[in-house]
Amino acid sequence: MLPVYDLHSHSLCSDGSLSPQDLVSRAKEQGVTHLALTDHDTISGLKAAKEQALKENITLVNGIEFSTLWQGRNIHIVGLNLDVDNATLIAACEQQSQSRIERAKEISSKLAEKGLEGCYEGALQYCASGIIGRPHIAKYLVETGKVANMAQAFKRYLGAGKIGDVKQCWPDIQTAIGWIHAAGGVAVLAHPTKYTMTRTKLRVLLGEFKEAGGDAMEVICGHLKPGQGDDMQRLATYFNLLSSCGSDFHAPGQPWQDLGKFSQLPESAVPVWESWAN
Repeated sequence: MLPVYDLHSHSLCSDGSLSPQDLVSRAKEQGVTHLALTDHDTISGLKAAKEQALKENITLVNGIEFSTLWQGRNIHIVGLNLDVDNATLIAACEQQSQSRIERAKEISSKLAEKGLEGCYEGALQYCASGIIGRPHIAKYLVETGKVANMAQAFKRYLGAGKIGDVKQCWPDIQTAIGWIHAAGGVAVLAHPTKYTMTRTKLRVLLGEFKEAGGDAMEVICGHLKPGQGDDMQRLATYFNLLSSCGSDFHAPGQPWQDLGKFSQLPESAVPVWESWAN
């Protein structure tokens, strides 16, 4: 059987809905042979995921997804094949966790000005590991009847440009890449097709990412529009970046980002896993 790599997924240790163990089991059921758990700014779920992966006979790749700030935009950098005992990585996770707490409190304060009280405290009940994010606040708004659904929460209050869109606490790209490299990992620009930026701006981002020491980009992330994968591969080739792929899985019932259910890397790709296979 040919290996199936899914190198971008989330558990309830950040903003996913499944435990690390259940995530691994679902990946196995979906035919994934190599899974990276890349929770936002935390490695807290990796130990449990690794133990389950041994039971399921699936390869678990140690990962993380760092939040960064670039030209006022929230850009995500995935780290793969990490040494989870690395002191720099552990300190970075602690720093990011504290930044998330401060950010969530600021978002809560801004929402309170709109009459939406208690969002920080309410969101905490949905955080399994304390890695709080906007989806947890959105869930609180849904559960308390302030909005009809998660999409409405982001459209009204938490999405880009809305009152709850607070970004300024994140490190720059070069810092996150440094954390990943210190832990022996590979730095991957996450889901470039999801950023609402022009082609020119994306090329600037990729150029600065490469100059900062970035290693790879997600050529395939979830279901893409026809031709997008080939287009992203052309950019990866131009900037001499390795190619990665993943679902960005968060929860069952989202077929556009289900585990392992995405198109293969283009034939011209140099897969990111070749960098740690030797």
